[in-house]
Amino acid sequence: MRYEQGDVDSADLVRFADEQGASHRDAVFARTVRLAEQGWEPSGGLDELVAIHRRLYDDVFDDAGELRTSANERRGADTSIVFFPASLIETGAANIASELEELHELRGLDRPDVIDALAHIYDELGYLHPFVGGNAAVLRMFISRLTHAAGWDLDWGLVNRDEYEQAKHLAYHGDTSGFHAMFDRIARPANPSRVFLVAGWDQGPAH
Repeated sequence: MRYEQGDVDSADLVRFADEQGASHRDAVFARTVRLAEQGWEPSGGLDELVAIHRRLYDDVFDDAGELRTSANERRGADTSIVFFPASLIETGAANIASELEELHELRGLDRPDVIDALAHIYDELGYLHPFVGGNAAVLRMFISRLTHAAGWDLDWGLVNRDEYEQAKHLAYHGDTSGFHAMFDRIARPANPSRVFLVAGWDQGPAH
């Protein structure tokens, strides 16, 4: 409340969470606020994911900003799911970055094409799973930054945990329809005035 009222800044919020011996969730929440406020250097590649992870989990996890080293490492969860080979994470991330480059990082695309691309890229990044833990938060921040820069905003407040987990489960088995439906529901123009354009807000910034 004090942060929202402007009485303390985001650094104070992080310090307060740490001094109070807050849970990992509260500590990460405070760092999320700080990161959203301060921003980070965008690149569209693995170095951006690493930067986000490091800033979110510094002094929370010992491996903040470090890539996982085995195929099925997953903090505090079922390790039966096998992700992208750890030894090829950098190669996989470079391939995804190349895809984004070919898509001009979603800039100028009409909304249906943006949704298609989001479902596909998010699925690929989820399978890449570059870190032992904290991947979901990193991907949400990364994809939100990417989408906003392309002229669209994502309202994650509309997504509940069950929907998100179900979409991830489907995607792991080759079906991205869950992610597609989710992004279709939460993507809105970053410029609200686009909603009132005669051309329709389904069309992207190029129109």
